[in-house]
This record gives sequence, C-alpha cells and structure tokens, in this order.
Amino acid sequence: MTIIEIKDCKRKDVPIYYRRVFTGIAVVEALGKAQDVPIDWTIETSPLGTKETTITLLEEVDYPRLPLMQELKAKIEALDAQGQLPL
Repeated sequence: MTIIEIKDCKRKDVPIYYRRVFTGIAVVEALGKAQDVPIDWTIETSPLGTKETTITLLEEVDYPRLPLMQELKAKIEALDAQGQLPL
C-alpha cells in the first residue's frame, strides 16, 4: 500500500490559531488498484512546539486502517515540513 498523492487540499477557517484543519483526497494504491479516499486532518501545535496530527477517513476503504493511517500521517507530516500545505 502506498500513498500516491494528496490532492484538492484545502484549509478550513478555524478561529483557534494553534489548530490548522484541512480537507483533501488521498490517492491510495492498494492491492494493485488506486482508490480516492476523502480525508480531513488537523495539525495542532502544542505550547512547547510539538505537532500532533489527527486524521479522519470520510469513507470506508478496502484496506486495513492502521497501516493506512500511519502512511497518511507520515505523508502529511512530510508535506507540512516541506511547506507544501496551503496557508
């Protein structure tokens, strides 16, 4: 299972400055076929500067959730570190 890309990434307006809420579509390749999975995720920064990423799948997938969530979290954290998420 691989995450090919996260497309249609949009940031939602949230009045809390230390929380960033996003929505998008993850293109996941599993068992030889690609599937579009709509997701929401939140990146929350603690007072000490650490970041906590929470992901919500908006649709059921034909793959075990735990490995998928781990891969999505790694991909989103990498995009955030590279500054590729919308401001």
